Amino acid sequence: MRKPMIAGNWKMYKTAAEAKKFIAELLPLIKSEEVEVAVFPPAIDIPAVADGLAGNGQVAYGAQNVHWAVEGAYTGELSVAMLKEAGCRYAICGHSERRQYFGDTDETVAHRASAAIAGGIIPVICVGESLAQREAGRALEILAVQLKNSVSGISAAEAANIVIAYEPVWAIGTGKTATAADAQDVIGFLRGELAKIFSEDIAEQIRILYGGSVKPGNIAELMAEPDIDGALVGGASLEAASFAAIINYSSK
Repeated sequence: MRKPMIAGNWKMYKTAAEAKKFIAELLPLIKSEEVEVAVFPPAIDIPAVADGLAGNGQVAYGAQNVHWAVEGAYTGELSVAMLKEAGCRYAICGHSERRQYFGDTDETVAHRASAAIAGGIIPVICVGESLAQREAGRALEILAVQLKNSVSGISAAEAANIVIAYEPVWAIGTGKTATAADAQDVIGFLRGELAKIFSEDIAEQIRILYGGSVKPGNIAELMAEPDIDGALVGGASLEAASFAAIINYSSK
């Protein structure tokens, strides 16, 4: 049984003081114990988040990126060991904004994900198609290649614990959202591809999240679909009340 996961990606928002204030506001609002919650603050905020979550077993935290090298001359990057020491459980690999603005490719995503696993951190591996690719009827073709290449360094034994996030690029921060049925169709397809890459048993264990303008108003419908195991939330994760409403979707 896959435990649902609601993850908040803060992107480049919140100072350390704001992050700590947010955590203090969020924790009393969480009513559901049926989901795992994770937040992904900017790297400089991780210690403040760690302080705010000390002793809390339901809310984890992670990094928005991770490098594949153990150490070295990689200005601006963070190693797995650094994140592990900071208490991170997860690291996002290949978010569409990293791919679009900072040159991440399927190959570098695979390196990042493999390094995370080797160091004891769970990768959240992102895949998603652009509007042009979708309108050209190539979405599934693009996603199949992205997925296969991005998990290429992961063994079947390691794969059961990874998290996949399907984030259609055309729905991120635009207010547009795939319908629950559309998201289910794609995520069901991705699970089928994971079965081809690993095995059906492994594919049934892997959590696949939907990300793309997730809000309190659409989370319950998305989560009612059989293959959608949670959400990677952007803007709606920046306010404690809206993020809590998404977390508590099953308590309504």
